[in-house]
Amino acid sequence: MSEPTYPLPDVMAGKKDKDMTSKDACELLQRGSLVLAQMEGNGMRINEDYLAKTIRDVSERIRRLQIKLRGDDVYRVWRREFGGQANLGSRDQLAKVIFNTLEYPYVGAKTSTGRYRADEEVLAQIDLPFVRRYLKVERLKKLRSTYLEGLKREIVDGYIHPTFSLHTVRSFRSSADTPNVQNVPARNSDYAEIVRRCYLPSPGNVLVEIDYRALEVRISACYNKDPALIEYIKDPNKDMHRDAAAGLYMLSEDEAANEAIRYMGKNGFVFPEFYGSVYYQCAPPLWEAANKLSLSDGTLLQDHLASCGIIELGKCDPKLDPRTGTFEAHVRSYEDDFWNRRFRVYSEWKRRWFEAYLKTGRFRMLTGFEIHGLFSRNDALNYGIQGSAFHCLLWSLIRLQDWLNETGKKTKIVAEIHDSLLLDGPEDELQEVLTAARRIMTEDIRKAWPWIIVPLEVEVEVSKTNWFEKELWVESGGKWVPKD
Repeated sequence: MSEPTYPLPDVMAGKKDKDMTSKDACELLQRGSLVLAQMEGNGMRINEDYLAKTIRDVSERIRRLQIKLRGDDVYRVWRREFGGQANLGSRDQLAKVIFNTLEYPYVGAKTSTGRYRADEEVLAQIDLPFVRRYLKVERLKKLRSTYLEGLKREIVDGYIHPTFSLHTVRSFRSSADTPNVQNVPARNSDYAEIVRRCYLPSPGNVLVEIDYRALEVRISACYNKDPALIEYIKDPNKDMHRDAAAGLYMLSEDEAANEAIRYMGKNGFVFPEFYGSVYYQCAPPLWEAANKLSLSDGTLLQDHLASCGIIELGKCDPKLDPRTGTFEAHVRSYEDDFWNRRFRVYSEWKRRWFEAYLKTGRFRMLTGFEIHGLFSRNDALNYGIQGSAFHCLLWSLIRLQDWLNETGKKTKIVAEIHDSLLLDGPEDELQEVLTAARRIMTEDIRKAWPWIIVPLEVEVEVSKTNWFEKELWVESGGKWVPKD
């Protein structure tokens, strides 16, 4: 497959010097803005009939749940307290009923005026059927207004044309609006299915999502150059998320390889710690998960921990030292080992990076962008990594669009979601397009940007139906095929 024959600016064609400049950053934004404009024009096809039916169905679910709320004893207390002013939409009223009138224990910080908060984080800790149903109603309302009705408002001739911007986020990542397709539900499986089924391939086409795997972790290694982190990235037999789950739950590697248990090692500890969380924030969700997850022999994780001498979570109060023998104390011990032994180079880099920022009030990304201003420690440590990771996607987006234009392909790039691209194209172009995309995103970019010192990988999913029903594809023998 031929390389592009047209001249490319330095930032696209590669530089002899590893250090990128503000000029490179400016060129990337200029080229990126032009390609994003073309992407916006392509648009994303929407299933209007399904969307309209889903809005009606969700509205009916909300109506039925609200009837049950009004028939609950808690709402009778609410009505006695506020009379004709009782309003199910008032979080202030709800907080007064739950924490003042019913005297449920309050866990969390109060507002600046000393009032109880009734946000989702606080309410999720209340074991009361009324509160659980109330939270479900509020989530459904957001689903309807933000993700469904907001989508419906933007449809023109069966397509939406989201606006993608490169100038609104302080970390120099992109943003999207009208509608914000970068915020389509992905983690909540029920809501993800409801919303993503709205997005269709164009007639006769397939949807293709190409996702950078663990991109921000890989780019963080380019900043901190921690040999342990680099080894985890390069060695396919190593798995930091499995190892974290094993250490946190006192398991063997095989037991920790269980998908749900490994997930907690990844999303309950490794990623939160990389982004600035600490042991007393990580311990509660890890402990809660241990009350739901089981080993292969059926043993509940909390029972397994009890057999190891850990029978309670602990107070998880940042003002208090964890009590010996609690899960909180165990997580703190693991955290100490994680940063001061396993990833000590990464830990030292964080210290030096933030100290340098405090002296100058600014820092420069590996992609040439300079950020200055007042930032928290976590933001100062994370913005450069997040921005640089997105710039890898932006560089690849530009090169892939240029290749599509040059080769006359009918495949169109229709969206970017920070570390992934969404394509809409004929199935008979799939092999060429996927091969070109993988080469651009994992090989060409490393030639152009030699500061990327670790391998990059992509994951491909294909759908003939909608954005939710995707099938994992892999490259085998020079051909892309569905994974068995």
